[in-house]
Amino acid sequence: MFEGVTLDVVNGWARGDMSATSVLARKWRPRNFAQLAGQEHVVQALSNALMQNRLHHAYLFTGTRGVGKTTIARIFAKSLNCESGVTAEPCGVCSACKEIDSGRFVDLIELDAASNTQVDNMRELLESALYAPTSGRFKVYIIDEVHMLSKSAFNAMLKTLEEPPAHVKFILATTDPQKIPVTVLSRCLQFNLKQMPPALIVSHLQYVLGQEAIPFENGALNLVARAAQGSMRDALSLMDQAIAYSSGKVDEALVRTMLGAIDQGYLFDLLQTLKTGDGAGLLRIADDMSMRSLAFEAALQDLATLLHRIALAQTIPQAITDDEPERVRLMELAQQFSPEEIQLNYQIVIHGRNEIELAPDEYAGFTMTLLRMLAFAPQAAATNPGAQQAAPRNAPAANVARTVAEPTPAKAATAPAMAVGADLDWHTLLAQLNLSGMALQLAKNSLLASFAEGRVLLHLPPQHKHLQSNKIALEKLQAALSEYFARPVRLEVDLSTTNEVATPAVVEQQDKQSRQQQAEEAIRQDAFVREAQSLLGAQLIEGSIRPV
Repeated sequence: MFEGVTLDVVNGWARGDMSATSVLARKWRPRNFAQLAGQEHVVQALSNALMQNRLHHAYLFTGTRGVGKTTIARIFAKSLNCESGVTAEPCGVCSACKEIDSGRFVDLIELDAASNTQVDNMRELLESALYAPTSGRFKVYIIDEVHMLSKSAFNAMLKTLEEPPAHVKFILATTDPQKIPVTVLSRCLQFNLKQMPPALIVSHLQYVLGQEAIPFENGALNLVARAAQGSMRDALSLMDQAIAYSSGKVDEALVRTMLGAIDQGYLFDLLQTLKTGDGAGLLRIADDMSMRSLAFEAALQDLATLLHRIALAQTIPQAITDDEPERVRLMELAQQFSPEEIQLNYQIVIHGRNEIELAPDEYAGFTMTLLRMLAFAPQAAATNPGAQQAAPRNAPAANVARTVAEPTPAKAATAPAMAVGADLDWHTLLAQLNLSGMALQLAKNSLLASFAEGRVLLHLPPQHKHLQSNKIALEKLQAALSEYFARPVRLEVDLSTTNEVATPAVVEQQDKQSRQQQAEEAIRQDAFVREAQSLLGAQLIEGSIRPV
């Protein structure tokens, strides 16, 4: 793997000579568990197993690309075959360690399942597993992207996994564990590798560039870490590209150009404009984005990321580092918006991004998301003079004005307005909820008394008090309401006589009886039925009549 590269050691890292052709992701690949970043939970478990000699015959490493699956597998292979013995700290200098690092260890067999999917490949590999190791303590088989194997190949592997030779260890790696048969999963110890947080990636890039004596700007590293999306390998590959692009100095402006990233100040402007309730201003920003040929779907993704960072600034301020390029503006927005507003807008943006393919075009989908955020803003009616004119015809009267300001459903743009206390509206709302069983019965037999400040109060007739004590039904109804209104909802149910207004269950029963009466009357008046009664003496079986 490192042909033509002269290796030396820098603070325990195997590092290639600068004159050799080697990319950063390979040059700075961890050689032992101590050098791994961000996977402490896996390292701890494997180290304990090695130190206690409690070894399993098959391991499965799962996680997205570039988080260290095959790297951990190779370090584990060194730990098993180091000439100093089975250890969590392989020496790195014996022939076994060196050969594994260079990809020449005969008893380490790596297979790319994406290009070797057939059963014949697997049978050939498994037949070789029967033979004792040539020079090492164990034969280690690393099968990458194992989920790509065919069903017959998995079946062939299963037999060996059930009765493995003592000298064989299987290490499987995949980005999609759900495609692996349960019979295989059950015979492996599974470890889920985490995506790398941007701060950890930045820290590692700072170390690498420091060792490489390459000047850099922290803003450039933040851009690369964000673009890597949790993959350390992708971050190092992008850094290679950045070094070449910027002629040796990793400059923020050049890296931004290289990545095709743009100044995200317009996102801050969007939120500032939203806070003032300026709908025309929001459309002006969208039009300017269109003129600059910005991708609206990517803009929604970036907007969701910004809202997430604002939420962090509100709840965990120390999570926003001092060298964060937009720290000042982040903190300003964190003060201007309430946590509830940020959470609601985040949900709206996520829904908008998911639905953008269904819109007439990306511009319409993006601007509709902005307008939805504006319409659902708690103070929209007060800050936007046009809000009153845009109110639905069946909006509640002034005595329930506070309920109007509550977030209306983000589940669908056509969700009905809800007039609190009106039976018809509660009945209509229930039709939008995904309820069944006792939760549905609780909802049908209740009346909505009030909905304000995230609190839903229901009146339940005393004859149905058993529903009030059903904890599961209460939790399911509360969860359905929270999902519908795209915000946490606190559900309260009290016993109250509701003679003045019929519950949805009563309305449903009355409607059913009315339709039954209409059906029976229609049958009695039917010409064919009347003729059959007259000529043949036929009789109606009342209980058999059902409305269609």
